[in-house]
Amino acid sequence: MIGNPSNLPAASQEPPPFEMPFSPEEEESGGGFTIQQVWLMLRAHLWLSIGGLVLLLALAYVAIKNLPKSYNATAALIVNVDNTDPLAGRNYPVGQTGTFFPTQVELIYNSTMLEPVIDKLKLQNDRNFTGGFDGDPKTKIDIVLENLRSSLEVKQGSGSQFLYISAMAPHPDQAAAIANAVAEEYLKQSRERINAPAIERSERYSGQIKELKEKEEAELAKLTAFREKYGIADLMDGQGGDSEGAALRELNQRVLEQENGIRNLRARLGSTGLEGSTADGAEVVAMRADLARVENELAQLRVTRGPKHPEVTQKEKEREATLVSLQALTTAALTRSEELRQEYQSAANAEEKRLLGFRKVQEEGGKLLLNYQVAKEALTNALRGQDQVKFASTGDYEDVTLVSSAAPPVKSSKPNKKKLFLMAFVLSFGLAVGGPFAYELLLDRRIRCRADLERSFRIEMLAEFGRMPQPQTA
Repeated sequence: MIGNPSNLPAASQEPPPFEMPFSPEEEESGGGFTIQQVWLMLRAHLWLSIGGLVLLLALAYVAIKNLPKSYNATAALIVNVDNTDPLAGRNYPVGQTGTFFPTQVELIYNSTMLEPVIDKLKLQNDRNFTGGFDGDPKTKIDIVLENLRSSLEVKQGSGSQFLYISAMAPHPDQAAAIANAVAEEYLKQSRERINAPAIERSERYSGQIKELKEKEEAELAKLTAFREKYGIADLMDGQGGDSEGAALRELNQRVLEQENGIRNLRARLGSTGLEGSTADGAEVVAMRADLARVENELAQLRVTRGPKHPEVTQKEKEREATLVSLQALTTAALTRSEELRQEYQSAANAEEKRLLGFRKVQEEGGKLLLNYQVAKEALTNALRGQDQVKFASTGDYEDVTLVSSAAPPVKSSKPNKKKLFLMAFVLSFGLAVGGPFAYELLLDRRIRCRADLERSFRIEMLAEFGRMPQPQTA
């Protein structure tokens, strides 16, 4: 007796094939597996697939959970490309601003910019950047530089003057420290490049002022030594000229007066001696008065006594003696005048010689004074412009400004665990489902439905039985 009628064989719904061993469904499908075959194979390994999926997901969870985290910190800067401050010495030509940001990016990646960052943060002692290398120091620095470059990302803001410096590191504080150190070094070197010309000009200007000051002091020392040597306190042009020449003019005047007196004395020599001046001296004037008295008496005696009278003769002799004495006095006066003129002339010549020497010394001193004044004026003009040069050199101009420092990130940027777990789920599901399916197809193929016989062995089924129950023991 059949306990379960549903297990009785049932006639096949398909007509018996005559020349075609395949079913219409197979013909329509064009070969391969039917949905029923796939479902039965999957259902046969369902628990194995579920177990494999769970195991793979657990392994993936543990692996993803233990992946090293990477934190990304970003510092923002703004770059003034069109800075045309004349004191800063910046003025970009038109058409070159498009190359400015790529140049700045390459500059930040340059070893000149990164080596100070390595020294500041001691990255040469960090295994995350050395990779465990402990050999040649130069090679070690090269490795650290390469790893530091790979951890950095420098990019320009979209259509703006912003420049973002991002750093990736295993720890949030280290990521922020690297980004801030690179930004600070970039700002520092940028300021140095801008201010270097002004600082260099200031140093050269200070050197020139020092030279001018030394020259001014040297000229002053020469001038002081000259004044002490010749005893001339004032060398200004026109000062002391009248007083120095007054003595010479007075001596020349006296020489001229003596020459005029000599000419008058010579004119009176050989004359009667009555002509003269009251300036001839008291003795000459008195003798000239005696001569006039004698001549008057002689004239009266000639009238009263006659020309041959002894008294007249006596008066004539007296007159001759007085005239001779007068002539002798005139000659002596002439001699004294000649001697006095020669003395005055010698004194005038000596004074002229002395004055010429003084003028020569004064001209030499004037040259020294002029050199000193020129040096002093040059130093004064240089000192007037020193403040402006110092202001330009200490202005601390910059074309890059730090907008925001990098802060330690709260969350890691890598890895994206949700994305990785989703990928792991997809991969685990594919392995858990596809693994048993591939195993059955390639290694342990089973017959699980009517289509397996008909499609694989070309056996047409006439009836199908359901699952047979297990026999029950008494």
